[in-house]
Amino acid sequence: MERHTPLEREARVPTIHIISDSVGATAQAVARAAAAQFGVTNPKIEILPKVSSFEQVRGFLEEHAAYHVDTLGDDRLLVFFTLVNQEICKKVHAYVDAHENIMGVDIMTGAISAIAELSGMEPTSRAGTLRVADENYFKRIEAVEFTIEHDDGRNTQDLTKADIVLLGVSRSSKTPLSIYLSQQGYKVANVPLDPSTAPPAEIYDVDRTRLFGLMTTADVLVDIRQKRLGRAITVASSYADPEYVYEDLEKARALMRKLGCIIIHTEKRAVEETAQEIIRYYERAHPPAADIIE
Repeated sequence: MERHTPLEREARVPTIHIISDSVGATAQAVARAAAAQFGVTNPKIEILPKVSSFEQVRGFLEEHAAYHVDTLGDDRLLVFFTLVNQEICKKVHAYVDAHENIMGVDIMTGAISAIAELSGMEPTSRAGTLRVADENYFKRIEAVEFTIEHDDGRNTQDLTKADIVLLGVSRSSKTPLSIYLSQQGYKVANVPLDPSTAPPAEIYDVDRTRLFGLMTTADVLVDIRQKRLGRAITVASSYADPEYVYEDLEKARALMRKLGCIIIHTEKRAVEETAQEIIRYYERAHPPAADIIE
C-alpha cells in the first residue's frame, strides 16, 4: 500500500459531486465513509439537492466538468446520486453511460430494487421519505433538545427523566456520545465527575439500568487533555498531569461501582461503536426502546 501524507491523500481523492432529489444526506454519508477508507475524513463535496428535472442535472455536470478543465486540465467527474424519481434516474444513467469522463455511482436503485424483490412491495418513489415528519422524527427532536439542555451537568433535577445518564471525567467523550444517542431518539443527560466535587444528589435516584460510566485509560486521557490544552498546558498543567489523571479516573471508577452503573470503555473507539454498546445494554433492560426506528 502506498504511503501518502494527509495533504497528499486529500489532493488525490477527487471532489465528489452529489445529486439528489432530496437533500443529499444519504449520499454525503456514503461519500464520507468511502473517503475515510483512504484516510480522508473531510472530502471535497459539491451538492445539487432537490432535483426536479434532468435539465438541472445536466447543467450541474456540464458546469463542473468545465470548471475542472479550467482549473485542473481534467474534465473527469465522480458523481454519487440518490434519485428515487425513476424518470430522472434513468436519464442520469443514460447521460453518465454516454460520457466517459463521468464515473457515476447510483446509491439508491440497487438497494430499493433488492427490498422490492424480496418483499413483493412497491417503493413509494417519494424523495426525502426518510425525513418525513412522523412520530419518530418528533421524538428525535425532543430527545436532542432534552440532551442539549442536560449537557455537562446542567439541570440535574431532571436526571430521572433521562433515558440514559452518562457519567465520566473531563474529556471522556460524554458530550459527543450524548448528542449521537439523542439523534437515535434517546433522551440523554451527562454528568461530569471531578475529584474535588461531589456528584449531584439526584444521581442516586436514577435507575441503575440507565446509568453508564465512561472509562478510559490514564495514558489515553493524558494525551487527549494535553492536546486540548495546547499552549495553555503550562498554566493548567495539573489537568493533564499523569498522577492527577490517574487519581481522577480511580475516584470516578469507585463512584461508578458504588452507583452500580454499567462501565463502558471508550479508549480507541469511535463514538458510534461506543454508542451501540450502550444501546445494547439499555435495550436489554428496556425492551420498548427497541421500537425506535433508525
